[in-house]
Amino acid sequence: MTDSADGADRDLLAHALLPVAHENDARRTALALEPYRPERVTTLHVVEKGDGVPDKTPVEQSEEMAEAAYAAVRRVFPDADDHTAYARDILEAVFEAAEEVGASAIVYCSREGNRITRFLSKDLSIGLVTEADLPVIALPSPGSDG
Repeated sequence: MTDSADGADRDLLAHALLPVAHENDARRTALALEPYRPERVTTLHVVEKGDGVPDKTPVEQSEEMAEAAYAAVRRVFPDADDHTAYARDILEAVFEAAEEVGASAIVYCSREGNRITRFLSKDLSIGLVTEADLPVIALPSPGSDG
């Protein structure tokens, strides 16, 4: 995949940043990305911090979730890097991480789940595609026809 914006071709998948929520999400996203053969992959897990309230999950538990997610991606992309961010604003953390690691694109799969999960995921998806300063690639779910 190349993009000729600004008159120069660049490989969109030179360095894919994969923001993931948990192990199953990481596995789904890595499997969906695999056919596109990115040159480099960095998996991002954001530990959501409470805004003046206790954190949603204890930091230790969130870090364990991150490690499980990183391991799931490494089963598909053995050389994948990992990046953990600690933030109140998930979208802002994704954008900051993309800049920090030098990502060429943010790559994700929409999350499955109940209505509330899909609603929250849709909000994050809309924010990703409308506020990002670099390409955002929404992957089809593994096994889907599209």
